[in-house]
Amino acid sequence: MRARFTRHHAGVRLSESARGDHTLAGGMPPASLTPAAVLVALVERDESLRVLLTQRTAHLAHHPDQISLPGGRVDPGDSDAIAAALREAEEEIGLPASHVEVVGRLDTYITGTGFEITPVVSLVRAPFSERLDPFEVAELFEVPLSFIIDPAHHERHTRELRGRQRSYYVLPYENRYIWGATAAMLVNLAEVLSAQG
Repeated sequence: MRARFTRHHAGVRLSESARGDHTLAGGMPPASLTPAAVLVALVERDESLRVLLTQRTAHLAHHPDQISLPGGRVDPGDSDAIAAALREAEEEIGLPASHVEVVGRLDTYITGTGFEITPVVSLVRAPFSERLDPFEVAELFEVPLSFIIDPAHHERHTRELRGRQRSYYVLPYENRYIWGATAAMLVNLAEVLSAQG
């Protein structure tokens, strides 16, 4: 795992046109982007790795009720995107930084809503006492990494909006509908882990 991310030279900036439009709003992102970071947390359970995901609360202004990775804006007090991802994970789900080993990052993802997201990949030592922020997080759950890296689960959906076809990734898991930016970043994770060399 660590070796794979050592070889992966992150820094490619992927727009929704490349990875899928998670807003289906069309158009281009604003010229001024807001830096953000998410934690792609891989937890070892029963000798296999699982990815931590959250179900957002229904009342949020942005992407209510959707499935996401723990994360948010990079604050002025954050030294970098890694610090932001670790802080947000602790605030949202109670994951202490002392349980997290950062192993790399994925390609930057630019959204049509104006966010430039850095996905930070980490290994998480279990167990930890989850503590959900009730304002932002309705539920915390895990998906096996083996499910995410299987290309058979990377569905590409399209929808017509304003006379134009929009395309986005969907990873249907049990009764969950993982799509858009989160799904695109998980597909990027699968690409890095399955890359040759």
